[in-house]
Amino acid sequence: MKKNVIVALLMFCLPIVAQAEEVEPAVVILTAGQSNTDGRVDNEDLPDYIKRDGYQYCQWSFGSGAHSGNGQFEPFSPRIYNQNKPGRWAYDAVVYYLLEQQLQRPFYIIKESLGGTAIDTLCQSNSNMHWSAAHAYLSRTAASDKGGLSLLKAFTENIGACIDNHLSKLPEGYDIKAMLWHQGESDRSQADRYYDNLKAVVAYVRTYLVNKTGQQKYAHLPVICGTFAKGSKQGSEKVVEAMLKLQCEDPNFHVVDASDATLQKDQIHFDAAGAELLGKRMYDILETL
Repeated sequence: MKKNVIVALLMFCLPIVAQAEEVEPAVVILTAGQSNTDGRVDNEDLPDYIKRDGYQYCQWSFGSGAHSGNGQFEPFSPRIYNQNKPGRWAYDAVVYYLLEQQLQRPFYIIKESLGGTAIDTLCQSNSNMHWSAAHAYLSRTAASDKGGLSLLKAFTENIGACIDNHLSKLPEGYDIKAMLWHQGESDRSQADRYYDNLKAVVAYVRTYLVNKTGQQKYAHLPVICGTFAKGSKQGSEKVVEAMLKLQCEDPNFHVVDASDATLQKDQIHFDAAGAELLGKRMYDILETL
């Protein structure tokens, strides 16, 4: 009788034990934007805690214009795609470090960044590449890493390749938590159109993820968007107003104030303290999701 009771108790407890041992899906972060996302701070000026600890768990797939992420991950090390001076970092290096400390397990970054790039095709954009989500534009050009001019196609196609090549094969599965975004300086001449343009970019990424994964939750993918430092020569109050308008109407669009961040001598790019400040504030939002 006692033996039967013990067996019954064990059978009852097994599902509870199995549930407790379930591994959470791997965290995936998407990151995109222009130079202040690409990185313009020398690696020698990384925060001391990053120099001390480095990165153990962060894997990334990095695309930049014609340079492709190729749907492959590698250990994260702050750098930009620049033959002359690649050793530079942006706010996201701080986000990833803090995420490492929280998770203590492998996670994945898919990043697309290129300095001086605009959404609006009416704006001047580096290498004539744009983030535009306009159907007419996307229908006539290929991804920037495949001989075309679309940064948005390069970004989303690399996301899809990363899913096919690696993320979908993870035994624990994966969960795309959010997209980090800092861009808008190059759109200041068409600031009145930035609300519609950025809204379309966000919708395009979300729709792509829903169609690719079949998961409707990505229709509400959180987006964390940084503003400009006060005194930035390329900042635009109208662009910030567009971001804030999106935040008001979309509970999953989060605007992080960077008006008090400090800048380099060029009065365009965040310095080490400014990039760190924005990274910590973006992480604070990410932690609540």
